[in-house]
Amino acid sequence: MEIVKNVRIYGINESIVASGYSMRTAPPTEEEFDSLVSDLPSQHISRANSLSANPIGTGHDTFLSGCIVQFDLCFTVKAWTEAERYHFFQFVNSMSSMHRLSRMDLDLVFCEYVSESIREVMKQLKSNYEENPTEENFLTLVYSCPVGLRLTARMTTNYRQLKTIYQQRKNHKLPEWREFCKWIETLPYSELIIGSES
Repeated sequence: MEIVKNVRIYGINESIVASGYSMRTAPPTEEEFDSLVSDLPSQHISRANSLSANPIGTGHDTFLSGCIVQFDLCFTVKAWTEAERYHFFQFVNSMSSMHRLSRMDLDLVFCEYVSESIREVMKQLKSNYEENPTEENFLTLVYSCPVGLRLTARMTTNYRQLKTIYQQRKNHKLPEWREFCKWIETLPYSELIIGSES
């Protein structure tokens, strides 16, 4: 299953141009800025690569915050719990187990690591709720759901946050984190995130 879809990226060229602002004595005119953005000079790209190579947290890579990325991400509840630690990994909206678990096709929404016995228990709990939609049956269904449930959310983040995620998760035990990091490697100017020798 493809975990990242519907990707939109904004502001990369503009942020690469802005990476040189700390050395300017006057802001660029709108004409100059537009010209630089539409045809990035190689020295700007070189400077951006150099700045982004600084360690996370040093502040020299702040221009990466302007490289905005939006996408749909399908993760298990287990991975979503870990993803919530990232401050600039914002949920636009997401699927809801609270609202829709009783209507989901459980054979499709659980990852391959959810055991068959747990799947069968969940199907029985879902059936119990469908036949008798009490609060107790609903709560039993929701609280019994395994962390292998896959939910999709629309996310907004930036290259600077992806740099942190990549460094922390590229060798993670969960395969979906490793797959997400492989996707990061495909982004335009991914070397700003992963470095040139990753």
